Amino acid sequence: MPRRVMLGDSLISSQTISSNLAMLNTLKTSLQNTKNIVLANLLENDEGTKQTEVFDEPVVQDEAVVKETPAEPELAEPSTKRTRRPKDFGDDFVTYHVEADTLTYDEAMKTRDAVFWKEAIDNEIDSITSNNTWVLVDLPEGARPIGCKWIFKKKMKTDGTIDKFKARLVAKGFAQKQGIDYFDTYTPVARMTTIRLLIALAAIHKLVIYQMDVKTAFLNDELTEEIYMQQPEGFVVRGLEDKVCKLMKSLYGLKQAPKMWHEKFDKVIRSNGYRVSETNKCVYTKFADGRGVIVYLYVDDMLILGTDLSCITKTKKFLSTKFSMKDLGDADVILGLKIIRTGTGIALSQSHYIEKMLTRYGYQDLPIIDTPYRSDQKLEPNSRESVRQLEYASVIGSLMYATTATRPDIAFVVGMLSQFTSNPGVEHWKAVKRVMRYLKKTQTYALFYSGDPSVVEGFSDASWCSDMESEYSTGGFVFAMGGATISWKSKKQTMLSRFSMESEFFVLDAAADEAEWLRKLIYDLSMVVAQIPTIPIYCDNQAAAAVASNELFNEKKRTVRLKHREIHDLIKRGVIAVIDVRSQGNLADPFTKGLKRQLVDDTACKMGLKAF
Repeated sequence: MPRRVMLGDSLISSQTISSNLAMLNTLKTSLQNTKNIVLANLLENDEGTKQTEVFDEPVVQDEAVVKETPAEPELAEPSTKRTRRPKDFGDDFVTYHVEADTLTYDEAMKTRDAVFWKEAIDNEIDSITSNNTWVLVDLPEGARPIGCKWIFKKKMKTDGTIDKFKARLVAKGFAQKQGIDYFDTYTPVARMTTIRLLIALAAIHKLVIYQMDVKTAFLNDELTEEIYMQQPEGFVVRGLEDKVCKLMKSLYGLKQAPKMWHEKFDKVIRSNGYRVSETNKCVYTKFADGRGVIVYLYVDDMLILGTDLSCITKTKKFLSTKFSMKDLGDADVILGLKIIRTGTGIALSQSHYIEKMLTRYGYQDLPIIDTPYRSDQKLEPNSRESVRQLEYASVIGSLMYATTATRPDIAFVVGMLSQFTSNPGVEHWKAVKRVMRYLKKTQTYALFYSGDPSVVEGFSDASWCSDMESEYSTGGFVFAMGGATISWKSKKQTMLSRFSMESEFFVLDAAADEAEWLRKLIYDLSMVVAQIPTIPIYCDNQAAAAVASNELFNEKKRTVRLKHREIHDLIKRGVIAVIDVRSQGNLADPFTKGLKRQLVDDTACKMGLKAF
């Protein structure tokens, strides 16, 4: 009879113990053999590189089974613990080439358009040499030249045909060192709102609009820094290959080039009696006895608005004596906006841009829809893996340009969709698709300025706690003049509002600032000799309108008190007037929420959007 051993309250036979020990020894032997095999394979695959550890935990074995193995030498710890992995954008990743002109010099010379590219290159070199842009010198000791490259682009007309072949020699300004090669780089750029305001004034006062282009604008001012550049590809002087170009004048691509060009233009035009606007440093005026011109500069593109053709002719002659100019005649396209003249007014259209955008992203064959955004839809952040994030960002960027230029009717939905650019999901893509279907239906919409009314009117609105997750409100405002909108904004507020009046008050403050800026700009343009009337801002919140008009306001929050003080000060000075209006008559309503079909059509018409 086998012996039994008492362990605690259980009885275990000696035969069972012996059997379990034998099984344990067999298991330990198997694990050791497996370890040796794995270690040998790792050493063989790593071409002799020894590994320090194979298992996280040591295997304890019976003394009779364990075999002593030599100790492994320890490897030095890597300098970084990051695991470098190759980038993978997924199987559905697609690269979109917005422009098809990304060519090198050698590639351009081998294309079927090589003759046209060669002509464009020669024209660019002629402009550079005629301006004495550089001289060939020996590279001083300790100096390092920056590189340069050729940029090629086909300039297209709005109908899709080629206007001209353009070649530009660009310095590699990213190699410049701040404090050595350049210092200050700031230069003003005109807002898109300014273009719309000028078109509205042109419709009101029946102004003539012409357009000019500055050839090689950035080559007009002398450099104060000492900069050396490699000789351009295709134009290395034979026998002087070791020489470098010492830049005597500014060149495209240099960090300081835009600033130097604007300073040069500002100095020249003001010397001839033109006044610069204090509100927008890219707008110049010259008026006398009710006649004169307005010059609008956007880098090297120029709009010239005049009361009659003789004033414009004098301005063009003056500019042509100072710079190398190209007369483009009647203004047709400025910054991608097509200017359409009719017998009753002027329109700004982006129909060609929208058509190109629909084709680029493959939405040209989709069925149309009546609204850009469902009024009952609430988009939420994506908690899963992002869906085609890079393409989504590209689409949103393209939509934003349309929104900021001529399409205020999609401002709210584009602003909403842009919040999910870092991690878009399926629902966000469905919303993008809906916007594209709406744009296909309204592709021919344009902002039409009839010239009436001739005063500025504003509207402001807010949707309290529209973002249910973050509890932030969405605010928006819009200003109209001459029959169409000239300025608008839809934005999620950055401050939490405790109640609807507070959110309305925040957006009212932003609208008041914009109204003051518009009023100053109109005054600077010298078109209006009489006193500029007060700009009314219509608000559909009675409490916000009452608080703004009341000098006494008891509020604990310092931010709200400051905003109230600013708004009330503008009201006292006669700059703005806050007027209560019903929600049905508030033109800013589509900037804070999605609307139904009838309201979308009505507000688009009131904003001056018409089919052309």
